[in-house]
Amino acid sequence: MSAEKIAAVGANIAEKATMIWNVADMLRGPFKPHEYGLVILPMTVVKRFHDCLLPT
Repeated sequence: MSAEKIAAVGANIAEKATMIWNVADMLRGPFKPHEYGLVILPMTVVKRFHDCLLPT
């Protein structure tokens, strides 16, 4: 792999990580730490159902 390609992949990963942290910061606003599990787990399940049923 060339150095340019490695740098591009690293930048892409950094952008995605930044986006994930920004979303996490937005979720932390309305929810207290002890409420995170009440939101994250159900939303993860809903997202998985959505992805599985999308082709149908």
